[in-house]
Amino acid sequence: MSKANIGVVGLAVMGSNLARNLASRAGNSVAIFNRSVDKTQALVSQHPEANFIASETIDEFVASLSTPRTAIIMVQAGAGTDAVISALAERFEKGDIIVDGGNALYTDTIRREKDVSQKGIHFVGAGISGGEEGALKGPSIMPGGTKESYETLGPILASIAAVAEGEPCVTHVGTDGAGHFVKMIHNGIEYADMQLIAEAYDILRQAGGLSPMEVSGVLEDWNKGELESYLIEITAEVLSQVDAKTGKPLVDVILDAAGSKGTGVWTVQSALDLGTPVSGIAEAVFARSLSSQSAQRKAAPAFSAGTTSWDIAAQAAFIESVRKALYASKIVAYAQGFDAIRAGAAENNWEINLGAVAKIWRGGCIIRAQFLNRISDAYSKNEQLVSLLFDDYFTNAIEDAAASWREVVAKASLAGIPVPAFASSLSYFDGLRATRLPAALVQGQRDFFGAHTYKRVDLPGTFHTLWSGDKSEIQTD
Repeated sequence: MSKANIGVVGLAVMGSNLARNLASRAGNSVAIFNRSVDKTQALVSQHPEANFIASETIDEFVASLSTPRTAIIMVQAGAGTDAVISALAERFEKGDIIVDGGNALYTDTIRREKDVSQKGIHFVGAGISGGEEGALKGPSIMPGGTKESYETLGPILASIAAVAEGEPCVTHVGTDGAGHFVKMIHNGIEYADMQLIAEAYDILRQAGGLSPMEVSGVLEDWNKGELESYLIEITAEVLSQVDAKTGKPLVDVILDAAGSKGTGVWTVQSALDLGTPVSGIAEAVFARSLSSQSAQRKAAPAFSAGTTSWDIAAQAAFIESVRKALYASKIVAYAQGFDAIRAGAAENNWEINLGAVAKIWRGGCIIRAQFLNRISDAYSKNEQLVSLLFDDYFTNAIEDAAASWREVVAKASLAGIPVPAFASSLSYFDGLRATRLPAALVQGQRDFFGAHTYKRVDLPGTFHTLWSGDKSEIQTD
């Protein structure tokens, strides 16, 4: 019996599409298994052309794989993933490879890799971005794991990955949980990107009086320039849709309560643990949370709130100002995301090539965008770049947008239009460029109530003030 060089466990939409993608590539034979046999049989019957080897039991599945056995798990994160890993680890042998292709928390991946590697089996946490279409036609793939496992796995993943400018959108990110960490940050940036586009839409509509169809046209124009991206493209399409039932713009009949699957929350929590500010991403997460607070929003009184009208002298200039504010805020979101990747790599001893990460995000994934080439170039020129904002291209872009950015945030605030991601991104930028922050006062407060000490600008060492009595200062180290 012929054997498969790759297997897929879990045949829900993502798993079945990934299996079909793998089977469509020359040289791949794909073993498939699902706990529910009906799903396995349905996939085989619906796609008789695919080079599948179907199994009804986990033992049959393992036996159908050539060595080193390589299996990609595409099941629900959590206990389901652990159960499949355990079943495979009991049957696999030294040198075999287990790949978790789901959205796992990277600390879980670190734990799983540690457990599985004790048996001599390779465990790879692989972030896969692109949704259902990407899984079928070519995703962006972020595998972690050992370099040895990537020698076997790399060519297989490259065969199914999206291609951008002739290069497959896959790279070996780093060891143990690095792949899932980078995918988590990708999703956090995605949250920010979506929220920023939504805020731009809200401004254009509320202040500019544009209809959803007109905003769609604006986004189509923006998609021809430096904002060109998948998210701008699909937003234009969403805004152009008319509801068949009511004849209204579809966006007006969709409930304004945004869902969340948790990866944005993980990004913010992880960044807090790492001491890395990701304020744009955090505000995007909080904006979704606020949108879902239906009881509070319904109970809110009709505040007068002291708002003023936004007088627009020239619509074209107004639209251009919003575009610049969106672009500047987007740059900040990506800068914060890459800062978080760098911090995570330092904390976990991962060697992550930031330029390579930017490259594999150019195709297949949700945040694919033209300016990822600029990000890749920035880190290729300077691997130790302190902040993406300090690269010449992005510095110039921010400086060009700054006046418009400030005007949009200020006028939106005066008009009562919520722009949490725009505003927090601008505040981050201002904090980063400030020569002195009020954190000095915070340190004084902390020392007063908790004797937490502080450092001085003119002397080495750590100090504490005896705030009661003579208020003298003592050096504590």
